[in-house]
Amino acid sequence: MSSFDEVLKAVFPFLDGTDLASCMAVCKQWREIAKDDYFWKCLCARRWPSICKRPNSFRVTYYKLYQTFHRRQQRQALLPPRLCFEDLEFFIDMWTEDNLIFSEVVPGPILEAGIKNLPPGVSEGIRLHLDCPQYKMTLPVEPRFTVAFSQNLTVSVLARRKDSDRVACIINNSDFGYTDRTSNRFMAYEYLDFSPLYPFISNTRAWISLLFMDKDQNEGVIDVFGIEVDFCDAANSKEEVLWLLDMLDWK
Repeated sequence: MSSFDEVLKAVFPFLDGTDLASCMAVCKQWREIAKDDYFWKCLCARRWPSICKRPNSFRVTYYKLYQTFHRRQQRQALLPPRLCFEDLEFFIDMWTEDNLIFSEVVPGPILEAGIKNLPPGVSEGIRLHLDCPQYKMTLPVEPRFTVAFSQNLTVSVLARRKDSDRVACIINNSDFGYTDRTSNRFMAYEYLDFSPLYPFISNTRAWISLLFMDKDQNEGVIDVFGIEVDFCDAANSKEEVLWLLDMLDWK
């Protein structure tokens, strides 16, 4: 063994993982030396000192152990969802006190397609909100309706799977009590109920928003031109939303 090899073996234990891996790409001689599991054991001992208290207890080499776990695993791509919007329809009902002010059965593809053309005069804030990359489902309200902030406004949303005729509750008689003035939204939410098959999923909210234009700020009256449904606590793409809906407690 050459004195140069001895120098490399003295230096390699002090390198970090990235530098040691780079050394393996220099030449065959460096690779043969750098792949010695002793050097990778030194790295593992610095990262996870306790694993060296159980020598020879792993089925993989220290090199493989470090290579696999030294950095956060990249998020894997979702499999194609088993559900599609063509399989869904949504039942949306809203009341002020005892007066029903909105009641529609909305086919999934309509909610998926969203609002194509915003009415004249909408704020820049709502345009920016609707253009942001987080996935949301929107519905134009025709005819538009008005509501005062002072009124007690509640909403319920059910969904039906046409492939199995089962129904799930998304929002159950929730109050609108949150106002985002920057994007002109009047909001309500509900925590979702998931199937017992997914016991570790919880605290995920469904949000529904009234998209409005100020009709009379002094009177606190809003002119509603659209409805938005999102699950941005947990789902930010169409595929994630469909997987989330698929996991609900369908009855």
